Amino acid sequence: MRPLYTLMIVTGFLLQVTGAGAEPTAPPGYTLETYNTPGAAFAGLSRDAGDLLVSDLASGRLYRRGADGKLVAFGPVFPHGLDVIGDPTGPYRVVRADDGLVVAQGWTPVGSKEGPFDHALVALDAAGQVRVISSDFWNPFDFVAASGSYYVIDSARNSVERVQPDGHKSTLLTFHRIGQAATALRSLSPTEFAEGNSYETDAVPAGIALHGGRLYIALFGGFPFLTGAGKIVSIPAAGDQSTPQIDVEALNAPVSIAFDNGGEMLVLEHGTYDQKEGFRKASGRLLKFNKKARERKVIIEGLTRPVSVLVWDERLIVVSELGGNLYVLTRASAR
Repeated sequence: MRPLYTLMIVTGFLLQVTGAGAEPTAPPGYTLETYNTPGAAFAGLSRDAGDLLVSDLASGRLYRRGADGKLVAFGPVFPHGLDVIGDPTGPYRVVRADDGLVVAQGWTPVGSKEGPFDHALVALDAAGQVRVISSDFWNPFDFVAASGSYYVIDSARNSVERVQPDGHKSTLLTFHRIGQAATALRSLSPTEFAEGNSYETDAVPAGIALHGGRLYIALFGGFPFLTGAGKIVSIPAAGDQSTPQIDVEALNAPVSIAFDNGGEMLVLEHGTYDQKEGFRKASGRLLKFNKKARERKVIIEGLTRPVSVLVWDERLIVVSELGGNLYVLTRASAR
């Protein structure tokens, strides 16, 4: 009945984590299972009919669940490695589009020569042929395919781009830098950020979702990744896109957005940041917001650097993590 369950019970490739220290938790009414692939750095998640598609930044590979229930690599090995700030870069996301697949590939790894697939949107056809749709990006971190176009987040340019299958590209919106209060910055470094001074950070769009004719964008925020500085904003998919609407504020580095079958918004927080330690372990969360008041509810907490959230159906949600974990959240019963 649920093809994804077959994937999750296979041993040998995915190892269920048990007794490995503090694990993420879910509230009553949910079951949370953790599955780990040693050495992987899972990023984008998407659904292709009954298959789960996963990208792995550690190996530069794309994976799908095969007929035998295992994750099977397909397509080329994409450029992969570490970026200029030491995070993994590679194939961020793969999505079904018409009769093929489209991949968002990150920027050139440090120490590597730039290749044709770097910072590009790449098409894979049914025969395995690869075509670069456009490489006119700096860091295309996420995208959605809709109405014959691709809506692409360029995290380095702080922009939302619309790309046609022939590669023609137009910029829908470029985000302004975000002003931060001096009081928030002084909690990080009282000597560096003096009283009365202001500070601006890049918006850094990270995740995108299309729902109800609007594009929803997660603004991750730039260094020093202040607690509560992240936002979800939206613009119409067609019409005046010059002024984003603020939908949710006070988020901790939101990285991915999805909507469940009831139209409620799910937001994945990458976590909170410490200047010495980086993103804190177990500080990532999956939040749900109701449709009217946007009141928030934590449905997974204790995640470490999660990347993508996928609503599988009315009961099942999947979350990926850079540590090679896939989390499967199951609601006890449908509403």
